[in-house]
Amino acid sequence: MENRNNITEFILLGLSQKKEIEILCFFLFLLCYIAILIGNLLVTISIASSQLMKQPMYFFLSHLSLADLCHTSTVTPRLIADLLAAKKTISHNGCMTQLITMHLFGGIEVFILTGMAYDRYVAVCKPLHYTLIMTRQKCGVMIAASCTGGFLHSFGQSLLAIFLPYCGPNEIDHYFCDVYPLLKLACMDTTRLGLLVIANSGLMGLVTFVVLLISYAVILYTVRSHSVENRRKALSTCSSHITAVVLFFAPLFFIYIRPATTLPEDKVFTLFYTIIAPMLNPLIYTLRKVEMKNAIKKLWCHIAVRKEMN
Repeated sequence: MENRNNITEFILLGLSQKKEIEILCFFLFLLCYIAILIGNLLVTISIASSQLMKQPMYFFLSHLSLADLCHTSTVTPRLIADLLAAKKTISHNGCMTQLITMHLFGGIEVFILTGMAYDRYVAVCKPLHYTLIMTRQKCGVMIAASCTGGFLHSFGQSLLAIFLPYCGPNEIDHYFCDVYPLLKLACMDTTRLGLLVIANSGLMGLVTFVVLLISYAVILYTVRSHSVENRRKALSTCSSHITAVVLFFAPLFFIYIRPATTLPEDKVFTLFYTIIAPMLNPLIYTLRKVEMKNAIKKLWCHIAVRKEMN
């Protein structure tokens, strides 16, 4: 306990040590975060205020947008502020809180994406039973299960770092607190703990991704006997989800399915699932969805009418 109390704060080294690059990144990430806020809030509110909320696909999408927003908000605002700070410090408790919340909402995202894949599987492979299978109650249970899964993942991940002894140095070569950089700072042998991280984050991501691959393999096998038009419609409903899955899981595999070590490339890859994916997901899911476009138009019209009345 005495050793652990030697470190009361950590120093985040950030993305770069060059001030010119940090200033450029400040404006870039500020614009990205504004886009994330506007895009995900627009999707969530548009779905919640329309009949689309009754459709399972959009029900899951609204919760995915909310999880995206919470996930990026655990990291991005501090990253933006630190880009202009002379010294990027974070308290021990603040660091652990960031670790817990980031993995909580990240885990929820993983399970929601899995639920969305199941929804597309039922829609394509069992269209006649779709309304019977994907009831509102079942969708609610799947969201609750996603939150529970995210909590269990975060709880297990945080336990590996919270009780480690940190007795110096206290510089984290990253722009936020994550498990691997913290394991590197612990003044004890963390080899076995590194294997637990792989089992927790890496294996969870890998199993989930394999399940997603199997579901889409079954979908492709099912639509091969359909007409060209029906095949095109079926695949178009899945393409947005596949794009979102690749954006989220590809960098996840690079970071967590490997020995417990930190690489300079980690900072770039984590940007994909902390900033880029949450920013692009609203565009991915709305550009090719007529229903989503109509819901957004109705929301804007409703806002415009209320302004005129006031």
